[in-house]
Amino acid sequence: MAAATAQPMGSLPSGVSVCTTLPDIFYLPELIFGGLVWILIASTKVFPPNPLGWVMFVSVFCFVMTFLWLVLFICGVHQNSPGWAAADWAYHVIAAFFYLSAAVLLAFITLVNKNIDLKIYQEDISAVVFAYIATLLYFVHAILSAVRWKSF
Repeated sequence: MAAATAQPMGSLPSGVSVCTTLPDIFYLPELIFGGLVWILIASTKVFPPNPLGWVMFVSVFCFVMTFLWLVLFICGVHQNSPGWAAADWAYHVIAAFFYLSAAVLLAFITLVNKNIDLKIYQEDISAVVFAYIATLLYFVHAILSAVRWKSF
């Protein structure tokens, strides 16, 4: 029964099947962990030499774009086109690279500012962990999107 409803790897899902097929099942965890990074960075004190602007940009940009991408897939705008599969792969590669750069920068900032305040340090550590998890999710999504794109 499950095999009859399974989405073939060479096609793009639409509707609620977006939440049940690979690699699109990663959209919701990407939104959750990206949102957590956004919230944790927004709640910390930003010191003048602290370049958290890039981290904030990445988390907000990827959150908004992932949500819009999810909505486009749910609405079925893609019309099962290989161009959309390539765009899906390209977006997730860019998002993984952005999140990796933001996570490394955030880890460095956290290490430099570890003696300032314990609460801020703990929030920054949490943000670093969530940023690396988001990076991993986007990276895995990019790999699975590449496999889907190549199977068109």
